[in-house]
Amino acid sequence: MSDNSTSFARFRDSDMWWSFRRSPLTVAAALVTLVYFVGAAFAPWVAPFDPFDVKALNLMDAFTPPAWNEGGTAKHPLGTDNQGRDMLSAILYGCRVSLMIGLAAILLSVTTGVLLGLLAGFRGGWVEAVIMRMADIQLTVPAILIALTLDGVARVVLPKGVHDSVAIWVLVLSIGFAYWPQFARVTRATTLAEKNKDYVNAARIIGVPGARIALAHVLPNAWGPVLVIATIELALAVIAEASLSYLGVGMPATQPSLGTLIRIGNAFLFSGEWWIVIFPALALVILSLSVNLLGDWLRDALNPRLR
Repeated sequence: MSDNSTSFARFRDSDMWWSFRRSPLTVAAALVTLVYFVGAAFAPWVAPFDPFDVKALNLMDAFTPPAWNEGGTAKHPLGTDNQGRDMLSAILYGCRVSLMIGLAAILLSVTTGVLLGLLAGFRGGWVEAVIMRMADIQLTVPAILIALTLDGVARVVLPKGVHDSVAIWVLVLSIGFAYWPQFARVTRATTLAEKNKDYVNAARIIGVPGARIALAHVLPNAWGPVLVIATIELALAVIAEASLSYLGVGMPATQPSLGTLIRIGNAFLFSGEWWIVIFPALALVILSLSVNLLGDWLRDALNPRLR
């Protein structure tokens, strides 16, 4: 039997798989999340239209209601916006942008937070004090305010025409910098619990460098709680991106994310074109709820005391 088959059989017999199968709500959340990721990844092939293709837009199709409403057509099942863009296609592309920003921001947060947490827990002394006080100070400030501040600084520093072209990376840096303290605190706590155990002391005695001990021996014990936090923080990162874009300091209208679509649609909410804002908002709510449910399940599955 190959190693892959053995690993799959071991996972199939594990407590995590049993816990997953026994929770219909978790299975539903996983399927919904998978649909979002597949739809976002394959948006150019799945979406009926390309909302970025200006030549394909027809202003005569603007404000077309959903297919089940009077005046709607099967060509645009969720209707169109004020520019004639198909709402289903815009949502798929918007999810693609929002998820890309959220994943990149969380990857940045995990990398920064885990490395700083390992350094603080392993070195101790003034290094630990400085890193943890920085984390404590940042935790007193709302993440959205930190992201707003960094985005504002980027708008002042970057030339006027450059910001929109690098808006995605500005958002990734802004959101990623806002969420690293949680990962640093969890990793530091795990490091403090592990660094004086026998296997770490044995590695020191045989001359294994401290950095290798921290990364190869201590870090694997922190991945469980880090994975739980990363899953939950992914939903928060997507919401943060939507909030920034809704406030007009995130993605430009030419590169719609879910937040941008909600901001555009909000102007037409009370004029009868409710679908322009309702469907992107529902997409954001369902995505955030599904990812949070997965995070809750991971927390319980990785902690036997909570099962």
